[in-house]
Amino acid sequence: MTNNMPFPQLREQATALRLAGKSLREIKEITGVRDNRAIAGAVRGIPPQPWTRRPRAKDDLRDAARALRAKGYTYMEVVAELGVAKSSVSLWCRDMPRVGRLSSEEIRKRNVAGVSAFWAEESARREARRQAISDHAAAEIGSLTDREVIIAGAMAYWCEGAKNKPYRRLDNDVAFINSDPKLISFFLRFLSAAGIERDRIYGRVSIHESADIEGAERFWRQVTGLPDSQFRRPTLKRHNPTTVRKNTGDEYHGCLIVRVLGAAELYRRIEGWASAVTADPTTQQAAAASG
Repeated sequence: MTNNMPFPQLREQATALRLAGKSLREIKEITGVRDNRAIAGAVRGIPPQPWTRRPRAKDDLRDAARALRAKGYTYMEVVAELGVAKSSVSLWCRDMPRVGRLSSEEIRKRNVAGVSAFWAEESARREARRQAISDHAAAEIGSLTDREVIIAGAMAYWCEGAKNKPYRRLDNDVAFINSDPKLISFFLRFLSAAGIERDRIYGRVSIHESADIEGAERFWRQVTGLPDSQFRRPTLKRHNPTTVRKNTGDEYHGCLIVRVLGAAELYRRIEGWASAVTADPTTQQAAAASG
């Protein structure tokens, strides 16, 4: 007996009330039974009337979460897709089969794909920023005067050209070597600003013997505009199969050595220009003041 009412009698009465559309609260009031478990047991198996169900605001989200879970989404992917709490997703989908774990290879592929997608966009942004900085710097310099060409060319030679050593005198030789066609073109511009006639200039290609030698000579003739008669026989570097070189392929043209005939005076001038650029500014100021 429950609250002085035998259970068979309670079940019979509660069933009738349930079928009549009464809610559990109304059945409790009519029967006078306050025990929730007793009432629930008495109506077990009897479906409630639709109107007695409490509407749930998240029913649509619950259905959507279960649909995504059925497609193989993880809890966190469902959370990201629907913008709900993970605890809600767990409550709604905990009776569904667990999504299988990804293999190490699948995780690696997913990570690689994510990194590739990121850098596909980020590389373009970074390159745009670098180009903007470079363009701004170029605009700051603008066009060079002959004096500025002399200064820049003398320092380029002092970095890359042949110079006198205590054990080797090169007073009569001006030889500039580089693989950058733009720098070679600028050095020729420097020679012109220094008053050197074009017919005093000759070039010599320095390249590995395994490369396209004829193609390299054509390339440097086009860069310099010098005629064939002003090119000397190329200097070939012996190929070492055990050395892993990066400067290979169609874009490899070796280096070009630019020499000037009768260059004793030019070398001394370059030496003086470089000395002026690299001099101690305090010493220069003192000399100017004393003069």
